[in-house]
Amino acid sequence: MVHARVADATQTDARGESSPRVGLVVSKAVGNAVIRTRVKRRLRAQAAPLLTQLPAGTDLVIRANPAAADASSADLGAAMRHCLRGLLVGERG
Repeated sequence: MVHARVADATQTDARGESSPRVGLVVSKAVGNAVIRTRVKRRLRAQAAPLLTQLPAGTDLVIRANPAAADASSADLGAAMRHCLRGLLVGERG
């Protein structure tokens, strides 16, 4: 699951021209500490190239479902791009 907030002038904590930020939430429901760390590492690797395509000031929170423990990096990246398709600059259809 992905939650995104794009900064605008009406927000009191508007970050405007700041770089996008990403937060990861991987609960114990995903697996033990080793599996959770692996999922976080894979999500980070898939999110990094997308940061340049997000609007400035975007705050992004990615919450991993238990199925993420068995997903490949490619599957996680495809799911992330699917969730962000409306926000990514240059990939709007």
